[in-house]
Amino acid sequence: MTSEPEQQFGVGAPDAFQRLWTPHRMAYIQGEGKPTGPGAEDGCPFCSIPAKSDEDGLIVARGELVYAVLNLYPYNGGHLMAVPYRHVADYTELNEAETAELADFTKRAMRALREASGAHGFNIGMNQGSVAGAGIAAHLHQHVVPRWGGDTNFLPVVGHTKVLPQLLADTRKMLADVWPTV
Repeated sequence: MTSEPEQQFGVGAPDAFQRLWTPHRMAYIQGEGKPTGPGAEDGCPFCSIPAKSDEDGLIVARGELVYAVLNLYPYNGGHLMAVPYRHVADYTELNEAETAELADFTKRAMRALREASGAHGFNIGMNQGSVAGAGIAAHLHQHVVPRWGGDTNFLPVVGHTKVLPQLLADTRKMLADVWPTV
């Protein structure tokens, strides 16, 4: 039998919530391995990626102020990000030209994903600040995640496994090939 304080605060009494404990995520939450300042020399991957070849950096397209890159840890196959070259953390820090090219790259990413993989829909967005879920809060990036009817299942939750039907290098090439036409 549980005591009154345990029941009152839910310590001893079951509630309606199921819990998935993921202690391995604590390193991510605490920011281990995150950039310490602006620039590639301070560990910012979004500053170092443009110096790599398109293949090595998983770059799909390069613009004047923004580039499109595959997410190394995708939520779904084809998960792209539009990233300004300039190291800024907040959307309000972009100038008008950067804002326009970021918007254009987002639209082109959607078109490329529709053409290359038949995406039915998209999740598009930015996580501004680590408290909002930004994995790399120091360098702004916009996610473009393709979605297909029936693409969610139990594997990521139960099996800690994502089903990605194509290697990142192959996905990059497929999208880079259609990018100029979209």
